[in-house]
Amino acid sequence: MRFVSFFLFFATALLAINIEIADSTVTNGRTALLEFKKEKNIEYKRVLFDEKSYKIFKNPLDDERFYALLPISYYEKPSDKKVEIFYVENSKERSKTLFFRVESADYEKETLSVDSSKVTLSKEDQKRASKEYAEAMEVYKTTTMQSYVSSEFIVPMDSKITSDFGKARVYNGSLKSYHGGTDFRANEGTPLTACNSGKVVLAKDRFYSGGSVVIDHGHGIYSCYFHMSKLYVKEGAIVKKGETIGLSGSTGRVTGPHLHFGIRVAAQQVDPLQFIKLINKNILKGTK
Repeated sequence: MRFVSFFLFFATALLAINIEIADSTVTNGRTALLEFKKEKNIEYKRVLFDEKSYKIFKNPLDDERFYALLPISYYEKPSDKKVEIFYVENSKERSKTLFFRVESADYEKETLSVDSSKVTLSKEDQKRASKEYAEAMEVYKTTTMQSYVSSEFIVPMDSKITSDFGKARVYNGSLKSYHGGTDFRANEGTPLTACNSGKVVLAKDRFYSGGSVVIDHGHGIYSCYFHMSKLYVKEGAIVKKGETIGLSGSTGRVTGPHLHFGIRVAAQQVDPLQFIKLINKNILKGTK
């Protein structure tokens, strides 16, 4: 596997701001993390990456540190990328630039057989699926400035992983998508828990993902739980890390009962396990 290699074209010691890059090996479909230390007379504003603006947040556990999450698109091609960091120093707007290179992760391909009605959609199903997608994207594009998180993320169940993030998916002989999450083996009716505290922003049955729950953890971070047979939470509910939010199932477009677990960062699907490892190690280290 090849990786995204970060490299700075300047010495951070020469900057007015102190920047740390958490991981120098991040693939497309993964998340990069920039950290900033609190500096006298400096106010951090935003990060511009790939023509998109990303917020700089205060570390929820450390008032002396700030961070920005940069989700790398699954579809990103090998290329050199520029990151601009905007801040105010002594009432003057300033910016600093760094570069890194994106390389292909060479994700594998898997072939699945599902109900043909879930692959070749009727006009009615197309309309429903499009409406649900637009509804979900409106949720994911919303950034809650409050963080609900005060301890490390956990996985929603302890089980064998049956399908990793990023695999290209061929349904009934036709390439339709890539796998935007991680699948865990789960017999019908297995309890599923929230990977961290947050607010339930979606809880309903959907065409592709079946029984679905989405939790807003703040700072543009959302966790997703799909194909559930029962939902124990409703939209607007505040849940705690480890709280049971429903039961696993085989609803939506599936080959059998399992849990599809996903993470969205600033609306982008990212590798959920890499994200959890990254944020636990660097932002939430030492908490339980």
